Amino acid sequence: PAEPTMVLRLKFLNDTERLARVRPSDTVGALKRAHFPGQEQQVRLIYQGQLLRDDSQSLAALHLAPNSVLHCHISPHSPGPAPAGPHASADPVHAALNVGSLMLPLFVLLLAVLWYFQLQYRHVFTATATTFLAGLTLLFSFMAFTMYRR
Repeated sequence: PAEPTMVLRLKFLNDTERLARVRPSDTVGALKRAHFPGQEQQVRLIYQGQLLRDDSQSLAALHLAPNSVLHCHISPHSPGPAPAGPHASADPVHAALNVGSLMLPLFVLLLAVLWYFQLQYRHVFTATATTFLAGLTLLFSFMAFTMYRR
């Protein structure tokens, strides 16, 4: 006797649906291969709020009832291997040195050094230079506050 089949509803982000005829012994991976050929690595299936990560898991193990809804998300590109570190990048140029993340501390250090010299060597700084330094410090403080307030 042949194994009975059931129909699942595959629902996409744009609210369209596709019907999938499956057997309870089919795996999540087999479902992806059958209904998303060539896109298996890009498809994410979600059932009752849980991402179905294990492609070897059978549909029977998920306790899917006939007409159950599986939400489908298809990413535009295949996910690569997970990066090794928190800021690791596949691009070697960006992995070598992320200069953007160093700009804030570098600018704070520069302002601190300028204020130190202004206080230690006051006779070298004119009123215009001191005013400019104060204005630059206020401008930087305002920008940093608005950027990091989010």
